[in-house]
Amino acid sequence: MTATPDLAPAPTVATPELFRSVFRRHAAGVAVITAAGDRPVGFTATSLTSVAAEPPLISFGIGTSSSSWPVLSGAAYVGVHILGEHQQELAATFARSGADRFGPSTDWSSGPEGVPLLADVSAWLVCRVVSRVPAGDHRVVIAEAVAGSPSGAGRPLVYHQGRFTALRD
Repeated sequence: MTATPDLAPAPTVATPELFRSVFRRHAAGVAVITAAGDRPVGFTATSLTSVAAEPPLISFGIGTSSSSWPVLSGAAYVGVHILGEHQQELAATFARSGADRFGPSTDWSSGPEGVPLLADVSAWLVCRVVSRVPAGDHRVVIAEAVAGSPSGAGRPLVYHQGRFTALRD
């Protein structure tokens, strides 16, 4: 019997820093989640997932310390926006703490169920919130799509190694 070389480095205890470092290597699509409140709220999400086609369900995570959480914690509907590679600045605006996310530089309008809809995105959905599942310092929101459009142009925006980037051929 021949010994096989140990190709993997020694494991490191899972800390928040290790966890973040591992997921920086995971390329993810970029979405912006919005909701209506006294003022509209929104945040950049890389945790968007298709859950089921029947009924059409999605999920995403949001930190309970997020400035958007107080509105999202009670919102009946959310907007889900798939960003294109041309929208790095929009993604950065919705990711930045303290940014005026719905200020003059953001083109948006009120959509179905009063949900704020961003202009010029690759695709969007309006979803009815079905569940908010506690998950550590986050909540996993599960929502059912009730309206949407896949008609935007362009290639998707991707988040990898701590920055927004485009797909390469």
